[in-house]
Amino acid sequence: MKALKQLLKPSNFISLFILLVFGFTSANAQVIDDEKSNPNKPETELHPEILWDVKAYLPDAKLIKIKAIDKNGTIYNVKAVQSFDDTSILNVKAIVNGEYLPIKLIVKDDDMYYPLKAISSDGTLLDIKAITEEGELLPIKGVGQSGMIVHIRAIGEDSAFYNVFAISPKGQVNDVKGVKMLKTTVETLINGVAIFAHVKALKQN
Repeated sequence: MKALKQLLKPSNFISLFILLVFGFTSANAQVIDDEKSNPNKPETELHPEILWDVKAYLPDAKLIKIKAIDKNGTIYNVKAVQSFDDTSILNVKAIVNGEYLPIKLIVKDDDMYYPLKAISSDGTLLDIKAITEEGELLPIKGVGQSGMIVHIRAIGEDSAFYNVFAISPKGQVNDVKGVKMLKTTVETLINGVAIFAHVKALKQN
């Protein structure tokens, strides 16, 4: 009984409370520090995904929309899709009736440049075009290659080249490029279509 009374004295109780709080704070701080110092933390998946606008940059600081267009002239959105918190490499897709279609540079036939197309599940190709304010449709193609990177441009009058970007809702900008994984002309086949290069929105250097 005497021991219990001694333990419950105010001074002893306050000392015990401080000790417990200090111990908890130190342990919690150690957990937070460990998390911050861990360079191998897995990237965080986003729910829902963030869609970036894909546009071409024209002179006079004009940004124009880039769309997918089917054989009937129906227009669909083209977006870079951010699925994780890391924005270094984003897939570029056409959104057709709620479905994400891959966009690729396909193997050219007699064309000077590599055509940029969206590919449906049955192998049907959709054109990818830049659309000016006046409604003019500009082709978008792979126009040159540096190593494993293929430069993608909208092509205007007099063969003028315009850069293609992906822009996040917060204003972050990635370059839209073709990316080759192999040195062969045909990278792979997707739904029967011969692919020259994949298309990604890459973080600017």
